[in-house]
Amino acid sequence: MVKTMPFLPLLLSLFLYLSFANEAQCYQQKNVLSLQTFQWKPQSSPPSCLSRKSRRKNGATILEIKHRDYCSGNIIDWNKKQPNRLILDDFHVHSLQSRMKNMASHMNIEDASKTQIPLTSGLKLGILNYIVSVELGVRNMTVIMDTGSDLTWVQCQPCKLCYNQQEPLFNPGTSLSYQSVLCNSTTCQSLQFSTGNSGVCGSNQTTCNYVVNYGDGSYTSGELAREHLNLGTTPVNNFLFGCGRNNKGLFGGTSGLMGLGRSDLSVISQTSALFGGVFSYCLPSTEAGESGSLVMGGDSSVFKNYTPISYTKMAPNPQLSTFYFLNLTGISIGGVALQNPSFANGGIMIDSGTVITRLAPSIYKAVKAEFQNQFSGFPQAPGYSILDTCFNLSGFDEVNIPIIKLQFEGNAELTVDVTGILYFVKTDASQVCLALASLSYEDEIGIIGNYQQKNQRVIYDTKLSKLGFAGETCSFS
Repeated sequence: MVKTMPFLPLLLSLFLYLSFANEAQCYQQKNVLSLQTFQWKPQSSPPSCLSRKSRRKNGATILEIKHRDYCSGNIIDWNKKQPNRLILDDFHVHSLQSRMKNMASHMNIEDASKTQIPLTSGLKLGILNYIVSVELGVRNMTVIMDTGSDLTWVQCQPCKLCYNQQEPLFNPGTSLSYQSVLCNSTTCQSLQFSTGNSGVCGSNQTTCNYVVNYGDGSYTSGELAREHLNLGTTPVNNFLFGCGRNNKGLFGGTSGLMGLGRSDLSVISQTSALFGGVFSYCLPSTEAGESGSLVMGGDSSVFKNYTPISYTKMAPNPQLSTFYFLNLTGISIGGVALQNPSFANGGIMIDSGTVITRLAPSIYKAVKAEFQNQFSGFPQAPGYSILDTCFNLSGFDEVNIPIIKLQFEGNAELTVDVTGILYFVKTDASQVCLALASLSYEDEIGIIGNYQQKNQRVIYDTKLSKLGFAGETCSFS
């Protein structure tokens, strides 16, 4: 008995040490979010949305990207704008799910140097996506960057039906390098795979007409053509694109759309000889003055990542081969790994055009429960639209938020930036929600949205079929 007494203080000390270490570990699994970060204010003077800034570094051309919210220069009712984004995103995801289901069932649903291009969030133009500026022919064009689309298109003169855009319409009649694609060509026939609609002959029986329906009522139609494209200062000759004569939808004042998908008509495929089928982006946060970049090519020396790049394999999906899929193997909340059999199903899509990440109902239920367990002690607030886990944080200057990590095959990991975890429905923080949403059904395809990709360098290597993540504070400077 006398010999065992000295062990009691030792055991007590060990217990206290382990308890302290556990508390310290839990604290390390949270990040501090200043609520002042999300105070939206009107600009005193209209800033330029359509930035032309660019530079070259180590063989890369870098173009600036800004967030759309701060480009109008007008007084905006943010308490209306913030909720409306969620409603529009819901429409977008429903149309995307419908499009993928129809494609999977083979239905016809819709008729040199590394280059870094600046990205601006499309929210400045009233849309939910990020935008880049390129030069087509001799005209500067601001287009939506979309990894879920393949065909690049712009609005063209003469236009039968066009939405309002900030820049002049592209006029093929003033370009010496513009060439129409013939309707009986193999290029015209390739539209079936890229857009879901085969090319059709125009009124003169020679031009190749295209139609793309996006499922939410948005569409573009016109003729397929070739033109000289400049990505920054990198020239791309005979670039295939759509010259849109009839266009309608939520394209928010841009000139059109840049397709970054995987078909032969996408920018990535058409520039594979220049950039090796590799591109990456860093999507900026929504604060005024923030910017990001789109990098064409695999030169990692131009990245500013502060964590190592971790790669995962792109998951093959023969029926939806133009999209980018990954195998999601797990999610952790504040260091707590979630257990769910749905992780075994794997495939989740990563998309630059979707805002809020969508998870299978069973996975979302587990995420919600663990997040509420760790983010406790805050007043509840009603849900809004697709978001149902909401809080009233109006009485706080800052909060500690559990770190959310998405794990993928090959031990790759995406650590969601602190600004991508909560969504402010109301600017006074009286209605702040977990920025994740549930799909309607277990068999729907999960999507990693751009809100959770902010301040990340996301690298797509289509030749080696892999995708990488690294933390990076997005900045053009």
